[in-house]
Amino acid sequence: MISIGICDDEPSMRKSLRAPLEQTLQLLGMDYQIFEYNSGENFLRSEMAQWLDILFLDIEMKGRNGMDTAKALRRQNTHTVLIFVTAHPDFVFQGYEVHAFHYILKPYEEQKIKNVLKQALAELGKNTEQFFTLEQKSGTYKVPLKEITAFSSDKRKVVLSLENGTKLDFYGKLDTVAKDLPDYFVRCHNRHLVNLNFVTALEKDICICKNLAFPVSRAYRQSLEIAFARLLLR
Repeated sequence: MISIGICDDEPSMRKSLRAPLEQTLQLLGMDYQIFEYNSGENFLRSEMAQWLDILFLDIEMKGRNGMDTAKALRRQNTHTVLIFVTAHPDFVFQGYEVHAFHYILKPYEEQKIKNVLKQALAELGKNTEQFFTLEQKSGTYKVPLKEITAFSSDKRKVVLSLENGTKLDFYGKLDTVAKDLPDYFVRCHNRHLVNLNFVTALEKDICICKNLAFPVSRAYRQSLEIAFARLLLR
């Protein structure tokens, strides 16, 4: 279980930070708890102050500011990964004093939040294997992304192809699925997303992915070729 705190005196800022954190943690298949605090005083009085794995801390708050809160936190523990959030980058340099791990500038960029969270998890030594969660009538399934060769749209459903040849389908849209996938999933056609790690050949109009052949449309051919070439050069 990963425990994360968000300390900010603005409810809207806590909400906009929490959403991408939850999205990322769910994608990673991690059990988590997120605790919210509206002031440095409330955070320091909480039972979790000494036990949080990660804390996102606003520097500019009414009452006890974030820097003073961080100093008090460090007197209690040294293990919490501290990430400052601020609208003014000048404050960031003060973070060295309290061993801040990173910082995020307001207004928030979702991708920045996700990237910093993953770095913090790596710092903690947590398992960051990514999963895709899908709903079927029989229940909810978490499938490791590294085992998925492709996603394909089929009317109102999306078909997920696995490395072992298994296929799973669920109701959804390919565009929605594509938004939260890592960059090694690339579109080769309006109806198909392939995992570049399984692509063995690109022909004129065909992409060979594991033992499957997917059509390559003119609209996506160039971007697919560039992405495949970059993967080969790693």
